[in-house]
Amino acid sequence: MSAVIQSAPPRRERDFAIGWADAGPFLALAALLVIGFLINPDFLSSTNLSNVITRSAFIAIIAVGATFVISSGGLDLSVGSMAAFITGVMIMFMNGMVPHLGTWSVPAGMAIALLAGIACGLVNGLIVTVGKIEPFIATLGTMGIFRALITYLSDGGTIPIDRSLREAYRPVYFGTVAGIPIPILISLAVAAIGSFILYKTKYGRKCAAVGANADVARYSGISIIKTRTIAYLIQGACVAIAAICYVPRLGAATPTTGLLWELQVITAVVIGGTALRGGKGHIWGTVAGAVILELIANLMVLSDFVSEYLVAAVQGVIIIIAMLIQRFSNSK
Repeated sequence: MSAVIQSAPPRRERDFAIGWADAGPFLALAALLVIGFLINPDFLSSTNLSNVITRSAFIAIIAVGATFVISSGGLDLSVGSMAAFITGVMIMFMNGMVPHLGTWSVPAGMAIALLAGIACGLVNGLIVTVGKIEPFIATLGTMGIFRALITYLSDGGTIPIDRSLREAYRPVYFGTVAGIPIPILISLAVAAIGSFILYKTKYGRKCAAVGANADVARYSGISIIKTRTIAYLIQGACVAIAAICYVPRLGAATPTTGLLWELQVITAVVIGGTALRGGKGHIWGTVAGAVILELIANLMVLSDFVSEYLVAAVQGVIIIIAMLIQRFSNSK
């Protein structure tokens, strides 16, 4: 009896520590909001915050998919190039269907984008699982392939959306529902679905098990190939959804679309508390991480402390610091 009583406090301490770790991204977000207000009162204006969160929606959506990939022990460096490729394919399809479908080309193009995203995710997943190539190398290769394909399709220039479709497509980015921008609502819906799958389904538990220890998961009867391939499929679908939301913003696809998104996505996932080595994922922490990155970029624009041209450098520093924190916290 005494042994049971003595073992209880350490358990409660571990649970308390986990709670603080989960709250970390949100505490950092709250601190950033306070700091931003002290530097520039306009930082917390409803217009500025709405614009910032809307811009962060693309990274948040993709990062939800990346949470599955990283939780399962994988990595995807191709998400930015994949987004550019999917965007180009989608616009070309819609433009080609205008004479036949009119404005119905928009929903048809969205369906094509989803299919293209799932196909790209499947390619990445099979190369990693069936081909047994390290995720870093595999997705580094497909990153170059997707970027080259969009450059080829655009002939090094741009692929603009047909003028007759712009007004019909515009609400997907610029529209609101009850005053909330549609991209924000879509990102919240994607995060909610992702959270349910990761935390409440058998697949979510398998995903974490594979990422924590693939050998143990295999001995437990879990298919490593199937689990990780599905994670890459989810990633591809999320990239496609982000591309669908992104098209109305610029109205075109270019070879530079999605440039450095992979850095932002991985940074958002790590800031959110997901272990880069796999085995643990935090969907809502990932969303908070995406917002944090955009808030930092916005703060750099509103202040004169650091040049806005150093945004990518700051993001690089953030991911290094986040990884160091993970490393030292795990060594204790």
